[in-house]
Amino acid sequence: MVTNNFSYNVVSIFSGAMGLDLGLEKAGMKVAVCVEMDKLACKTIRANSNIPVIENDINKITTDEILTTASLSKEEVFAIVGGPPCQAFSTAGKRLSLQDFRGNAIIRYLQIIEEISPPYFILENVRGILSTPLNVVPPEYEKEYNHIVEMQGSMMYFLWQEFSKLGYQLSFTLFNSANYGVPQARERVIIFGSKKGRIPLPTPTHSQTGQETGKKWTSLKEAFQGLENVKQDYLEIPQRIKKYLTYLKEGQNWRDLPPEVQKEAMGNSLELVGGKTGFFRRLSFSEPSPTLLTSPIMNATLLAHPTEMRALSVQEYARIQQFPDNWKFVGKLTDIYKQIGNAVPVGLGYVAGRTLIDFHEENYDAKREKNNIIPYSRYLDCCDFEFIPKFKNQVIQKEQVKLSLF
Repeated sequence: MVTNNFSYNVVSIFSGAMGLDLGLEKAGMKVAVCVEMDKLACKTIRANSNIPVIENDINKITTDEILTTASLSKEEVFAIVGGPPCQAFSTAGKRLSLQDFRGNAIIRYLQIIEEISPPYFILENVRGILSTPLNVVPPEYEKEYNHIVEMQGSMMYFLWQEFSKLGYQLSFTLFNSANYGVPQARERVIIFGSKKGRIPLPTPTHSQTGQETGKKWTSLKEAFQGLENVKQDYLEIPQRIKKYLTYLKEGQNWRDLPPEVQKEAMGNSLELVGGKTGFFRRLSFSEPSPTLLTSPIMNATLLAHPTEMRALSVQEYARIQQFPDNWKFVGKLTDIYKQIGNAVPVGLGYVAGRTLIDFHEENYDAKREKNNIIPYSRYLDCCDFEFIPKFKNQVIQKEQVKLSLF
């Protein structure tokens, strides 16, 4: 085990309401600066901490400004962390597409990591990053990537290749937060980048039944303990939805409505494909919450209280995302829901932070992935050691088909 006096200084980009950052600090890191362009999120950061905040678009900020504000040299940065939006690149015209590429937040994130060159980074994102296509590339990238343009997953492969050029080994998967003690079945991709070797993915600590891990998923009942006498602030559920919620009990949704009521309640939505489990949904006290969204009262993704005739409150939202009870969110009710709903669960941030520190200190099980018996995700081929070989095989097959046509 290696120990030293290295300060675990973190540069946080796309900080939001600091869910990821709170987890990292709980793990033993120090957030030296936050970069965020949302004004209300910046006010929330300032209302709860003395961490310096750069309130601006990441594409308008220099690396020198980030380091100066953090009072750090490049050598003092342990990790850069954040969840840049991963929008597909535009194909609407050559000039526009190049501007779109170079102005893309995830590309700027890569550039900042290149310029500061920390030993580690964490990139958090939604599941869609695993399927997002690299729609267009500038001329300097054409020889290397033109053959994979429009392929699903080519964005992730592009990042894999570009970070590799900078000396980073990547490990990633789609994590289910509930597998790490978060009272929410929230799925997020976390990419670990390291200049000191590939970081094995952290082993799940919880499971649905608890048989494999010794710990069951954390339930809403556990998450809400102590909130019984706290005033709840929430958005009103539309009256039309309330009408049908009266039929439903804890853990039920539109499928549990009386057959003669289902058609009336669902209307044309009844013909939609998929399970439609979010319609007229009451949550269950005995299970984790589904993914929190930026509003709890959307028709197809309703987050209704298990037993009361209301939506989940912002206080309950904060508990599910594991924010401290004294964390102050600035803005109107809709703004607060948005800040909490967009956050990384604090518990998942903690797991990510401990994963980096334990690896750095050589205090980890190198065989943990091989011995893991809990799937990281319900989806296949989400781990780097599955995703990258599969993508490369798809590229080979595509080239073979192309050659066969000549």
